Amino acid sequence: MSQNALLRSVKGLGIPGTARKDDKKSRLKVAASAIEDDRQRRANPGFQIPKDHFAVRNGVRCAGVHLIIDLHGAKRLDDIEHIETTLRRCVEAANATLLHIHLHRFQPTGVSGVAVLAESHISIHTWPEAGYAALDVFMCGSAEPHKCIPVLREAFSAKRVGVNELLRGHKKA
Repeated sequence: MSQNALLRSVKGLGIPGTARKDDKKSRLKVAASAIEDDRQRRANPGFQIPKDHFAVRNGVRCAGVHLIIDLHGAKRLDDIEHIETTLRRCVEAANATLLHIHLHRFQPTGVSGVAVLAESHISIHTWPEAGYAALDVFMCGSAEPHKCIPVLREAFSAKRVGVNELLRGHKKA
């Protein structure tokens, strides 16, 4: 695989740069929509608020679940094609939606990259010479980020896997 072919698209991304536009009309529509939702909820107690893609974990409503994953004693950490395949398998296992993947191979060793998801992202940074990889798996909505752990353990033959979980954007009681 050539380094110039590292950006892979699964879904059309539209016109480049459109996600960066500051569209005041869109923000006003969102705010007006939220006000209308509130009016509907007051007038009709059975009114269902449109899905906001927040996640609920152990009864806690949050913006998303962020897993910090460390792979120790891992293999194939310099194999960019294997890493891409593994990220795709993680997306599928988690029932997430892949937008695109971008990976970069460093010289003499190591790979860094990200799988951008509709639900957020999976990032990876590898140190093959140390058998170590650092990953962030952040997902919102109904995606299941924990389902990436066995995929990663198996794909990289990790001897030890460390996982820390953060619930992002939750309100404390």
